[in-house]
Amino acid sequence: MTSRARVRQGELAYERAGSGRPVVLLHAGVLDRSQWDVEFAVLAGGHDVVRLDARSHGESSTRPAGEFTSTEDLAGLLDHLGLDRVTLVGLSLGARTAIDFALRAQERVAAMLLVGPGYSGMEFSDPYVLACLAEIDRAVAARDAGALLEALLRVWVDGPHRAPEQVGVEVRARCAAMARGTLLRHAGSAGTVVEVGAGGRFGELAMPVDVVVGDLDSTDILRAAERLRGEAADARLVTVPGAGHMVNLDRPEAFGAALESFLARTA
Repeated sequence: MTSRARVRQGELAYERAGSGRPVVLLHAGVLDRSQWDVEFAVLAGGHDVVRLDARSHGESSTRPAGEFTSTEDLAGLLDHLGLDRVTLVGLSLGARTAIDFALRAQERVAAMLLVGPGYSGMEFSDPYVLACLAEIDRAVAARDAGALLEALLRVWVDGPHRAPEQVGVEVRARCAAMARGTLLRHAGSAGTVVEVGAGGRFGELAMPVDVVVGDLDSTDILRAAERLRGEAADARLVTVPGAGHMVNLDRPEAFGAALESFLARTA
């Protein structure tokens, strides 16, 4: 059942289930909390698990005018739920938010599983990613929703090593449905996200960190994963064969094993 938490200048939609160690699931950009359907159900069997729609995603509020921070939103949700210290599991944008939150409030993060991680201040250099981002800009300027959706799927679902037909039909359709819903609900969102600028600060992450990437992801994401593994104090890297950026959707069994291993290591 969907619940709502008041945060500064808006509300966040979330779900909570189970009991035990608190685990918060943070979805990828333009998707929504249903990305974690499988993991939410599994974790509820032995954990206090929370999944939310980030601001301007899914059923949460659209970005407010002016500046806001995803980390303040997350802190507001945790305060609403009475959770002082949690384990964070984030994919892509979710990993980016998790890293920023940990740098701002280390005492509230017990451990992090970062999947296909980006980080605030990250610059892209992979030619494939740059070409897709240029196509996204063109589609936005032309107000071509179909082209925008396809460009998003090409960069963040298919990736540089697969044609669309090489990706699972259900995976692509599911991501398209989530992205379409977010784009329709939050079109025209104009707020500005204020971030930490995490590059160069990974050494401040004192908690256990597991990083999971698909071997078919872009060189930008693979490079970010290697940096986190090399610079965070207690980090390890798991590479999932045959997975692109959406690791948990591409290879659910392999991701489930990585998640189980991470939770056992950090219990």
